[in-house]
Amino acid sequence: MLLCAISSRRLLPGDEAARRDRLVQLARDWARGGVDFIQVREKDLPLGDLQPLAARIVEAVRSVKSTTGRTRVLVNGPAQLALDAGADGVHLHANAGPAAVQAAAQVYARAGRDVLISAACHSPEEIRQASGASLLLFSPVFEKVTGNGMSRGQGIAALRAAVDQARPVPVLALGGVTEKNAAACVQAGAAGIAAIRLFLGDEWRTLVGDGSKADPTPTA
Repeated sequence: MLLCAISSRRLLPGDEAARRDRLVQLARDWARGGVDFIQVREKDLPLGDLQPLAARIVEAVRSVKSTTGRTRVLVNGPAQLALDAGADGVHLHANAGPAAVQAAAQVYARAGRDVLISAACHSPEEIRQASGASLLLFSPVFEKVTGNGMSRGQGIAALRAAVDQARPVPVLALGGVTEKNAAACVQAGAAGIAAIRLFLGDEWRTLVGDGSKADPTPTA
């Protein structure tokens, strides 16, 4: 089961500096514990603040050794920023389109580096729009509490359909995923799960090593 921890420093205690420091420490713990991907998702940060924070996270991840494989860091932001931060790739929003995937790949190719590109998707059309991505995050699978109330999940059947449509690109289940329902996502064909709150505690550790470890081939 592939595991993707998505960052959200605003859920962490303390002032802004303390939150950033805590996020870097969490990234180190995730890498040490065997998380496969870390998505740096700090949309409210100016790019001038996002780049150094992403670079700190990359440095923290690279500083630890894991017996389960190398953790890869993706930045939800411009490809050039991700490259400058030393990240393994980028995460694109839904409907970014094949041109955005190609543009991100070209940024890394000019630097002589492979790139891992993940993309958000919520529908069959958005899966088509993500053509060329290395990894897809399908959501929301389960009902979850949001800032605006309750977000209704699309369910396991929709996840299974997304996996079938996206094949052979791996799909991670996102949205209301917990350590208790993660297995159902894998049984539906997902390569693994992605979450924010799950990775703020220790429950995710029970999922490490659960099932096969797929290895998405980076898009060059």
